[in-house]
Amino acid sequence: MIRRPKMKNEANYQGREQELDSPLGNYDQPNDYILESPRELCPDSDEEDVERRAIEDDEETKAASASMKKKKRKALMEFRCRVEDAIMGNYILGKPSRRISRNESLRQKEQLKEITLWGVPLLPSKGHQGTDVLLLKFLKARDYKTSDAFEMLKRTLKWRKEFRTDEILEEDLGVSGLEDVVCINSRDKDGHPLCYTSYGPFKDKDLYKKTFGSEARRQQFLRWRVQFIEKGIKKLNFKRGVDSMVQITDLKDSPGPDFKELRSLSSKTLLLLQDNYPELIQKNIVINAPLWYYVSHVLRSRFLSHRTKKTFIFARSQKVTKTLLKFIEPEELPVQYGGLKREQDDEFTPEDKVSELIIKANTINYIEIPVVEGGLTMVWDLTVVGWDVLYKEEFLPDDEGSYNILIQDKKRLQGESVRNSFYFSEPGKIFVTFENWNFKDRRVLYRYKAKPTIPMYRTNR
Repeated sequence: MIRRPKMKNEANYQGREQELDSPLGNYDQPNDYILESPRELCPDSDEEDVERRAIEDDEETKAASASMKKKKRKALMEFRCRVEDAIMGNYILGKPSRRISRNESLRQKEQLKEITLWGVPLLPSKGHQGTDVLLLKFLKARDYKTSDAFEMLKRTLKWRKEFRTDEILEEDLGVSGLEDVVCINSRDKDGHPLCYTSYGPFKDKDLYKKTFGSEARRQQFLRWRVQFIEKGIKKLNFKRGVDSMVQITDLKDSPGPDFKELRSLSSKTLLLLQDNYPELIQKNIVINAPLWYYVSHVLRSRFLSHRTKKTFIFARSQKVTKTLLKFIEPEELPVQYGGLKREQDDEFTPEDKVSELIIKANTINYIEIPVVEGGLTMVWDLTVVGWDVLYKEEFLPDDEGSYNILIQDKKRLQGESVRNSFYFSEPGKIFVTFENWNFKDRRVLYRYKAKPTIPMYRTNR
């Protein structure tokens, strides 16, 4: 018979509401350790003077903020006027040819009034809610310098026309074998679409040669990458909604620095995003990055703007789950990255929220899952942030005359998420026990649910 071990300071640790012990211990200290007030420590200071300075500093901050808002409003108004004039004057896409007839020129002007970018009308006088949002993106990318933002917009429109970007979503690019390279999966805590790119599949030499073996194939791959970016933008809302996305690049098992074609195209894609998709990438999270990638990134950073550099976040393999969970809820993070999201999940949905348990360093702790009645199948999910703990699962029935059931013998968890289920014919409790013999605390994220089940019996005939 298996009995749950007695644990020191045993308590109910379920849920995020658990209170942690203060790292400072008790506050009942001798009076000798009580510090004097700031007035006693600085007897010559003038309290009124300190308060006056604080008010002045606050006023200066408010004045600077008001000045910046005024500058942004002025830049936006100027930008709107320039874009309006360029569209109505038929030169937003470059100077029109002098050889065309007057009627053709008028026709082009009428067409240009309907010009859009990512489905948003660019003509400010149309009054579309998303127009100012787009224009502000170009202004932000150029530090609110109207002339620079206007030139960037013109270059972007010219590039899109030459690259035929508006047609790209409908194209069948004939790229096969890359289904596992990119995907758009869920959203972060703020609602930004998550666009995943994994370079691991390119360790297959045949796939690598098939994708990058000639200049034509490399250009096709670049066009395929732009198509993926445009698909992500379709999930944005420029009418007072989420208007940027998060890129997550997984370099686990990716080809090394000797595979120059992939490295070159990755750099081209990054520069293309910087030049033609301003402020549309809210974060660039790079995970499982090998050492050579950091060196490559430093060299490439010379060609990146300061705003682009600020979007990058890096995470080594030991920190992937911890880093991603800062921005993504565990029920929205795929299991391969330490989350609880499984494709085509029949058991849980994103509405099944996750609880948290803190396992302090060098301690044993547990999750208690109640089985309120017999005839239930219990299903539970869990993941450990920080890895490397021992765990086991056992069932203790309420009836003292019944036997305990060992569901999962003690094993080591190192990075994988766990899902388990078990049918119970009587009420009791499931105890999932964790042993953390590390020097740092570990977080366990978990959820569970009960499903009424009718047991099926096999009869012999």
